[in-house]
Amino acid sequence: MTIQRYVFALFALLAPLGVSAAQAGTPPEAEAMTERNRQFIAQAFADWAAGEGSFFDDVLTEDAVWIIKGSGPSAGVYRGRDDFMERAIKPFADRMATFVQPTVRDIWADGEHVIVHWDGAGMAADGAPYRNSYVWILRMDDGKAAEVIAFLDLPRYEDVLRRVPAPRT
Repeated sequence: MTIQRYVFALFALLAPLGVSAAQAGTPPEAEAMTERNRQFIAQAFADWAAGEGSFFDDVLTEDAVWIIKGSGPSAGVYRGRDDFMERAIKPFADRMATFVQPTVRDIWADGEHVIVHWDGAGMAADGAPYRNSYVWILRMDDGKAAEVIAFLDLPRYEDVLRRVPAPRT
């Protein structure tokens, strides 16, 4: 177990008891990095919800690895922001009448890791509503996400891909 995972596990055990990271022996630099990462992701989601910025360009490193957990055609590993955008985001976004609107339920952070639990809602191009819940685990590197592990209800996501025809180009 790496020291960072040990600290995260320790924090997870002590947090319900009301013990702060400082009391658990976390150095102030680590606390500052944790807060910077949490704030960055919180602001990125706020910008997305307000229709500002370009979430994935703003948040992901160019060579980010995105892992969608589960089974089905969309699950797997996407290597690089462009690969993820081309194979996962674009096909889905092309079938939506409105962008998915995020509602953050909670954000947890510890050092280089940020976990976001959020709900998304939008309208598919066929007029049917889209709703899903997500948990993303982001590993931050120098202020951007270098790796993301995504959990979601894949059948809901893939239903849009199957049901709504791709636009002709």
